[in-house]
Amino acid sequence: MREIVFDTETTGLSFTAGDRLVEIGCVEMINRVETGRTFHAYFHPERSMPAEAQRIHGLSDAFLSDKPKFHEKVEDLLEFLGDSILVAHNATFDFGFLNGELKKMGREIISLDRMIDTVAMARQRHPGAKHSLDALCTRYGIDRSHRVLHGALLDAQLLCQVYVELTGGRQIGLTLVSDEDVVIPVLDADPRAAQPRPMRIFAPNEDEIERHAAFVAKLKNPLWGADASG
Repeated sequence: MREIVFDTETTGLSFTAGDRLVEIGCVEMINRVETGRTFHAYFHPERSMPAEAQRIHGLSDAFLSDKPKFHEKVEDLLEFLGDSILVAHNATFDFGFLNGELKKMGREIISLDRMIDTVAMARQRHPGAKHSLDALCTRYGIDRSHRVLHGALLDAQLLCQVYVELTGGRQIGLTLVSDEDVVIPVLDADPRAAQPRPMRIFAPNEDEIERHAAFVAKLKNPLWGADASG
């Protein structure tokens, strides 16, 4: 099963209010295992970057000034996404911007039927707990020490690990043998009926006894030779 875990960075919180997508990072997973294939792009937002948004992701007007506009990279992005399931943290936010950009340029939007929201999964699995990406990384022991600012590809890579934990842990995708190769041991119904194994003898031979005696003779004031009345 192919899934794409992705994250976005934007100029703000609402596409309909005029905010735009400025970065997207996507990581391919097959059967919940990362394949190493990724897609990452920055976009010129065709508007200025608010200071509060820049403080979150560090993407300035100067940095984005020479980046392609969304419509210039959309074909590469859609080819990478294919028809796979798309996984995101607070996915309605990321889908809102992705579909907003697609709709703006007259392209077909991505069906929400393909959406998996890891925030919703975390709320169901850990009710009452914190569900931010940072909090889930801490809960599952995932190293995020290199996450100083938000970054779409880095956050998508962290989310891959969180997603695996939310869907059952690291044993997923580690099937090493087929069902036909599995051998199930049959145990006696009554363990008392089993025949005992013969006792194994570990007696030292003469050479070992001599070497041990020579070693003991070299010991000075051994504890077992001390006067027990002390």
